[in-house]
Amino acid sequence: MSIPVMPVFVDAKLREVQESGRLEYRSKSLPTWCPGCGYFAIVEGLTHACNEMGIPRDNAVVVSGIGCSSRFPFFVNLYGFHTLHGRVLPVATGIKTANDRLTVVGVGGDGDGFAIGGGHISHAAKRNVDITYLLFDNGIYGLTKGQTSPTSAVGLKTSTSPFENPERPLNPLMMLLSYGASWVGQAYAGHPDHLREMITQAIAHRGFSYLHILSPCVTFDKTSKTYVNLGMQVRDMPEDHDPGDLMAAMRLAQNQENPVMGLLYQQFRPTLNDTFEQVIAKAGGNG
Repeated sequence: MSIPVMPVFVDAKLREVQESGRLEYRSKSLPTWCPGCGYFAIVEGLTHACNEMGIPRDNAVVVSGIGCSSRFPFFVNLYGFHTLHGRVLPVATGIKTANDRLTVVGVGGDGDGFAIGGGHISHAAKRNVDITYLLFDNGIYGLTKGQTSPTSAVGLKTSTSPFENPERPLNPLMMLLSYGASWVGQAYAGHPDHLREMITQAIAHRGFSYLHILSPCVTFDKTSKTYVNLGMQVRDMPEDHDPGDLMAAMRLAQNQENPVMGLLYQQFRPTLNDTFEQVIAKAGGNG
C-alpha cells in the first residue's frame, strides 16, 4: 500500500500560501510557460513582494509588451496593460504621470526591451520615472520560436544563426548605469528567495528602478544560459561594494562571464513627477 505523501505536502504548501495572503495577488489564470521556465519564479517573486509590502491590488498596475514575459499581467490579480512590442516604458510612464499614487511595474524580455524597445529605456532612466522595470533576460526570442536576441551569447546556434551567433551580446547593466537609472540590480530566477528580495527593493525605491533577471529558456537554449551554466556563473555581491559608487557599479557590470547578484547602484534624486510639480509651481508663480 503506497503512502500518499505528495497530496499531504501539497495541501500543507497550499495552506501556507493561503495564510500568507499571497494568493490574493494571483489570478485564476495559470501560467502557460514551458515547464521549468524561470519566469514562474518571477511571478512568485512579484506576488510575494506585493504581499509583504501590503500594496493594495487596486493600486498597482503591471505593464507588458510582447513576448513570453509579456503574458505576465494575465497571471497576477492586479491591473494589467498588455501593450505593443517594445512599448512597455512609454505606456508605464503615461500611467504613472497620470496617477502618481499608483505602483507601476513594467515587465519585458531582452528582445522587447533592447531591440524594438531599446530607444525608450534611456529616456525612462534619465527622467527618473518612478516605476519598476523587471527585465527577463533569457538571451533568446522564446515566443517566436528561438531566434537570436540582443543578449544572445556568441556561438549560440538558433533558427536565425544556424552557423553560430557571431555578435557580442549587449551589456544591459552598463547601458542602464550610463543612462542614469537611479536603481540598478540583478537577480537570477534560479535563486527565488533572493529574487523576491530584489523585486521588493526595486519597488520600494522612489525613482526608476531596473532589475535585470537572468533566466534560462529551457526549450530553445540547451547550451548557453541553462540552469547548470548560470548556477555555476552567478556570484554574490561583494560585501564591501558601495551602491552609491557609480564607477564601482560599472566595474562589476562589465563582468558578464560571472554576473554579480544584488544591488549595483542606487541614487536618490527627484522623480519625473517631482519635476512636473516644480514646473507647475514656477508657472503659477509667474502667473
